[in-house]
Amino acid sequence: MTRRSISKRVAVVTAAALVAVGTFAAGGAVAGPEKSAKKPTTKQAAALFDEWNAALKTQDPQKVADLYWDDAVLLPTLSNQVRADRESRVDYFEHFLANKPVGKKIETHINVLDSNSVLDAGLYEFALTDHDTGEKSVAKARYTYKWEKRDGEWKIVNHHSSLMPEG
Repeated sequence: MTRRSISKRVAVVTAAALVAVGTFAAGGAVAGPEKSAKKPTTKQAAALFDEWNAALKTQDPQKVADLYWDDAVLLPTLSNQVRADRESRVDYFEHFLANKPVGKKIETHINVLDSNSVLDAGLYEFALTDHDTGEKSVAKARYTYKWEKRDGEWKIVNHHSSLMPEG
């Protein structure tokens, strides 16, 4: 091997090492502050649903929609239409709120993923009052919420809710 080829190899290895170190350092800088942020407790995560349920009680579809990030996806309980923008979520909640829903969790499983994301899945039911007839009913459903904290604020990024298949 010539002195020149050895120098080239050393230069290539050195450059590769610098790229690797730079990538690691940049990744550490990005991940560092997030890892140091405190994860919410399960109780704090459960309170996010309480906030959502309280928004239902206002009967204001705009207030409920405010709890979803702009890029959120809602697969709603009483509609087959995917709601992937604010306008369609407001439309859904206008119809849903007409039945004066009151939600109650039956079973919940909360998984705090990190300081900025929480999964909440389980079973809930809604006491409903038909806006035309006044007839009362209960919709039993399963749910999954994915909450994300962005710029210090918690909102829903994904919400799936469907009626129980066995009724």
